[in-house]
Amino acid sequence: MEFNVYESAVANYFSKLSINRLPLMSWDFYATFYSKTKNSLGDTNLLNRIVEQNNWSTKWSFQEKLQDDTVIVVTDANLKIVFASKNIVDMNGYIPSEVIGNSPKMFQGKLTCDIISKEISIAVNDRLPFDKIILNYCKDGSLYKCHIKGYPIFDYDGTLTNFIAFEKIAV
Repeated sequence: MEFNVYESAVANYFSKLSINRLPLMSWDFYATFYSKTKNSLGDTNLLNRIVEQNNWSTKWSFQEKLQDDTVIVVTDANLKIVFASKNIVDMNGYIPSEVIGNSPKMFQGKLTCDIISKEISIAVNDRLPFDKIILNYCKDGSLYKCHIKGYPIFDYDGTLTNFIAFEKIAV
């Protein structure tokens, strides 16, 4: 008897509310957001391990960068990719495991500007930050303009340990 009174009161209460129902498509937005958040948290944890292992003297806010669709690529001092964020697949079709161990030059090709490529090489050799837009190739061979902000990373002793690049599709 008490449950019937309760259920009746709840039904009466909710019948007077104007509840806007969202179409089932709204779950797609949630799933995309959830997947993006899950990937960025995983990537942030991996990046923080790289920071610890290599004793970086510079700290970055990785979570913030990954949430705004920035792709993060880390190389060792010899320019071999040791980390690529999972969102790289959205930019060029490669998954992280396909790029690890390769040089970032794997994204360049015949139409990549030699002058900009040379300017990046000079900055890397001189261990200086750079900010360039370069024409890169996707996994399927299509082209995209990539805005790269690259930085040398030093440990607390001043030894070069890595390079980090924050990349986005250029408009």
